[in-house]
Amino acid sequence: MTEEEKQILAEYLPKDAVKPVANLIVRYKIHFRISRSRSTKLGDYRPPVNQPYHKISVNHDLNQYAFLVTFIHEVAHLIVFKKYKTKVSSPHGSEWKREYKTLMQKFIDLGVFPEEVKNELSKSIVNSKASSSSEVELTRVLRQYDKNKTEGVVHLEDIPEGSLFVIRTGRRFQKGAKRRVRYLCQNIDNKRWYLFHPLTEVKQF
Repeated sequence: MTEEEKQILAEYLPKDAVKPVANLIVRYKIHFRISRSRSTKLGDYRPPVNQPYHKISVNHDLNQYAFLVTFIHEVAHLIVFKKYKTKVSSPHGSEWKREYKTLMQKFIDLGVFPEEVKNELSKSIVNSKASSSSEVELTRVLRQYDKNKTEGVVHLEDIPEGSLFVIRTGRRFQKGAKRRVRYLCQNIDNKRWYLFHPLTEVKQF
């Protein structure tokens, strides 16, 4: 990896995480892309099908700690693919949890995270899940470090049940009841029901 590429990484990562992240990119021959903002995901991993590289992308608008956590999440998927191909229990099953925990612990030990983030990460890697109450708490802590906050935007969990709201894509919903962790909300236009993360950013209308 060139010094110029490392300098680009440094714009998105905690200072002490740049070198180990660069090492992972080189070690696993990752085609790494800093992506536009996507409302449905923070990052993704694509295996080397008909091309020589593993592909990982992470949204450009994440704060440095959320960016790093997302990158580690996707590298764990890469390692699982290398070891097991498609013979896994589920995308975030025991194989992924094990690799994610191992990777994340290395970065925690480097001291790259603030104390509050480190504490939530330490809790989450005990039994990591793609969607769980522990993941919600981690997301809440990570978002405290967001810099560019839009006026009028709040979290779905902070508005009353029955409220009307619009999401980033412009689609309109009415907030329904909570189902375990997520909220069941009805699309005003097509009348279909959707589950939303409690920390989804919305605007009331």
